Amino acid sequence: MNKKGLAILLRSKMRPLSPASKVNHVQLAPLDVNKVATQNASSKTPRDFGQVRESMHSVISMNRKEILDTALSEFSEGYFSLSQENRHKLLLILAQEYDLNRNQVRELMKQYVGFEIPKGDGIDEHGHEVEGHLSGFYRIERNLRHALNPMYSVLFERLNTHPGGLKFLSTVRADILSIIADENIASIRALDSYLKEKLITWLSPANLELHQITWDDPASLLEKIVAYEAVHPISNLIDLKRRLGIGRRCFGYIHPAIPGEPLIFIEVALMKNIASTIQEVLWHDPPTPEAEASTALFYSISSTQPGLAGINLGKFLIKRVIHLVKKDMPNISNFATLSPIPGFMQWLMSKLASSERSVPIFSENILQPHEERVLLDAYADSTEGRNGMEVLLHLLTSTNHEWTQSDGLQPILLRLCARYLLHEKKRGKALDSVANFHLQNGAMIGRLNWMADRSEKGLTQSGGIMVNYIYSLEHIEDYAQAYFSTGHIQVSHDVLHYIESMEKNEDSIS
Repeated sequence: MNKKGLAILLRSKMRPLSPASKVNHVQLAPLDVNKVATQNASSKTPRDFGQVRESMHSVISMNRKEILDTALSEFSEGYFSLSQENRHKLLLILAQEYDLNRNQVRELMKQYVGFEIPKGDGIDEHGHEVEGHLSGFYRIERNLRHALNPMYSVLFERLNTHPGGLKFLSTVRADILSIIADENIASIRALDSYLKEKLITWLSPANLELHQITWDDPASLLEKIVAYEAVHPISNLIDLKRRLGIGRRCFGYIHPAIPGEPLIFIEVALMKNIASTIQEVLWHDPPTPEAEASTALFYSISSTQPGLAGINLGKFLIKRVIHLVKKDMPNISNFATLSPIPGFMQWLMSKLASSERSVPIFSENILQPHEERVLLDAYADSTEGRNGMEVLLHLLTSTNHEWTQSDGLQPILLRLCARYLLHEKKRGKALDSVANFHLQNGAMIGRLNWMADRSEKGLTQSGGIMVNYIYSLEHIEDYAQAYFSTGHIQVSHDVLHYIESMEKNEDSIS
């Protein structure tokens, strides 16, 4: 094994592949990012909470550049040495004690409202009177803009220009998000909103470098690909080399302030057709010759920074990769994904469970009459349940996913999955997070694929179903605009027929 392979193996805690082993049987012990962060923090000299708080105050209040750099380093090092509890305590102080001065804002607003807007009939030929009158408005508006800027903005701005500061701010926002997950604190939400807006500005596509990740990159970068792959874990070195080799591409966004570490990366398979199972993408051997490929299939997109949640870098990454692949490989005419549906089974199980908790008049029967009959006729003797909903619930909660062997469940679950993707909404947008991501980027729902991911994760989250989202170069912007403005979802006839058949059956029953 070469030095690079050994380095990746050790850092990623992969198990080596023995000659007699099969690739898909080798398991990955994934890098625990939180554990590593904790270990790094514990290796630092612990700081007193009061000292870290004082260094934070110094960064916000001081002006001398030569001292400021030292204070920024002391604060960031001190922050990492704090326990999670003390970090949360410090962030609450930052949000509440370094907020904007509302008394000053109110006083400026009173002055502003008290000014009379000049009228046109009192202007001389040079407009001097109006200009003189408006100068008061300009002054107060400038002061208002300054007063509406919270004091903690100084901390964020100064950290952003400090070496390592941008990644540190990402860590800070990850801690802020963990507080919000536990408690609904208005000042913390305001702190998060402000920092998120700043990060969106600092991480604009103009400030990011699109980098094609290959086996020739440093081992330290490839180790991060292994560690942060969130969709389909990388099993071993052969798996990693396969994903970076012939018929495959991997692209990432890198920021100059965080060198050698992609903020987000996407994996692409070059194929003859749009794949219907993840097995043919991950284990297809040999790969399709690139000259014969007509499809670029996006099968995994992963973010490496929890603190950048809600900042849609993936939108820009996908579009840039589409144009880059099209430019380099004119033979590629189809762009699609093979995506999980992570919220489907959770939604389905909650719907089915409601039939047991609620009296019939208050529960929604999500099954069609003919589906109800199929379930009762085929499974009533082997499972508990008074109706089709209860029978289906018992089937799906069986051990070892035995339900996957039943052909009778396929049309039922595919129709329910189509309903979930098309009709289940949150604030007018798709309830499923992955669906919402691709739809807002301008994709169309193309095809549902039965038993496309038979992994434990795939069966538990998506019922083994995966979906192809289609990116049409001619319609990306139109589809994205329609979804953004009205929530309209572009969908193929292949998926739409599940919903149409449901409506026809309902009409025939009525």
